[in-house]
Amino acid sequence: MDTAAADLRRIERDLHDGAQARLVALAMDLGLAKEKLTEDPEAAARMVDEAHGEVKIALQELRDLARGIHPAVLTDRGLDAALSAIASRCTVPVNVSVDLTERPAEAIEGIAYFTVSELLQNVSKHSGARTAAVDVWRTEDRLLVQVQDDGRGGARLDGGTGMSGLAERLGAVDGLFVLDSPAGGPTVVTAELPWRQRGKG
Repeated sequence: MDTAAADLRRIERDLHDGAQARLVALAMDLGLAKEKLTEDPEAAARMVDEAHGEVKIALQELRDLARGIHPAVLTDRGLDAALSAIASRCTVPVNVSVDLTERPAEAIEGIAYFTVSELLQNVSKHSGARTAAVDVWRTEDRLLVQVQDDGRGGARLDGGTGMSGLAERLGAVDGLFVLDSPAGGPTVVTAELPWRQRGKG
C-alpha cells in the first residue's frame, strides 16, 4: 500500500472511531430525548444538554483531523497529555498512567490515541462503571495500551460498541486486541502495537 492510500485508510478509520462513532451515539441520544419530551421534560432537557456537549467534542475532533490527522495536543505534547485530555471528558473518573521514556512513531501514537478515545467512550456509554484506568507502557519492541473499568462487564467484540473496528485497525499494523469482560466485570481491554521509532513511520 502506497503512502497516499495508507493515509486515506488512516483518515477513514480515525473518522469512524472518533467523530463518526460519537455522532452516531449522539443521534441515538437525541432520539431518546425526543421520546421523553412529553412524559419527562426535565430528563429530556438534561439529555439535550449532554448532547450539546457531545456535539462540541465531535466538532473539535473533526477540526483536529482537518489539521493533520492527529489532535493538536497529541502532536504537540504526546500521549500523556492527549490521553489526559480524553479522560477529562469521560463521564466517570479516569486515572491515566503513561510510562514512556520516548515517543513512538506518529502513526502508532495516533492509533493508540484513537483506541483509548473509543474505549473510554464505550466506558461512558455502555459500562455502567464508576471508575476507569488507562495504562500505557513499552515492553521491548511493543507498545501496550490497557483500558479497564469496574462496570457490569459482558462486552463483546461483536456487540456494536466499535470494538471489532478497533481490533481490525490494530491487526492492520501487526497489533493485537484482547478483550476480557466477564459478566459482572471488570472489563479489561489490552491493545498491543509494534513499537516504531519516531521519524521512521
